[in-house]
Amino acid sequence: MSTVTQPSTLQQWEKRSEWPLAGIALLFLATYSVQVLAQPGPHVDSVLEWVNTALYLAFLGDYVMRLTLADHRGRWFVRHLPDLAIVVLPFLRPLRLLRLVVLITAMHRAAGDAIRGRVAMYTVGGSVLLIYVASLAVLDAEREQPGSAITSFGKALWWAITTVTTVGYGDLAPVTTTGRVVAALLMIGGISLLGIVTATLASWIVQRVAEEDTANQAATAAQIEALRAEVRRLYEAQRANGSTARHATDRD
Repeated sequence: MSTVTQPSTLQQWEKRSEWPLAGIALLFLATYSVQVLAQPGPHVDSVLEWVNTALYLAFLGDYVMRLTLADHRGRWFVRHLPDLAIVVLPFLRPLRLLRLVVLITAMHRAAGDAIRGRVAMYTVGGSVLLIYVASLAVLDAEREQPGSAITSFGKALWWAITTVTTVGYGDLAPVTTTGRVVAALLMIGGISLLGIVTATLASWIVQRVAEEDTANQAATAAQIEALRAEVRRLYEAQRANGSTARHATDRD
């Protein structure tokens, strides 16, 4: 008798928290978009920055909760050092743009399983989010810098599209260290997205082939069983006919 493996407490927490964290990520993206695109006054910008920090604390709380619920905390800690880096380093002012990495991670964690297998939707959604976030980040880093050509959202968007597709016309390029870090992360993200899509498509094809193979095996087994039943029926009929013939001969 097969036993059903119950999900661990950590897995239950991750399942329950993925969509709330996705909602928080969307709010974070909205407030950050207002900061970058609308460029509000100092007072409003300060309020939005506090809101962003409060929202970001939810991701830090999620990390602490997952570490607490892990069965082997030391092993989990070592295996999730990148998670620790992306939730701790953004508290340093120069690295605050790394918070956008957490945003993308949260969205992928929530929506990935829901749309995985729908390759077109997954590709379009992931690409749009990645390009939009990178555009905001590079504009925030480059707009006020002397010598920078990325001074508007339109230019930032064009730069992000040419970078993520590895076209790289060279007409626009970041001049700040932060902008170049964003560029590197965008290129890595684009390659990773392509790899995920390729793996998803390959997994879907393998699954479909396996399902068809299983169906064919089931059909073949059913046909064999039907042939066996037919053979048994014919055998029993032949035995019955032989028995009837013997009884007729004995009476004669």
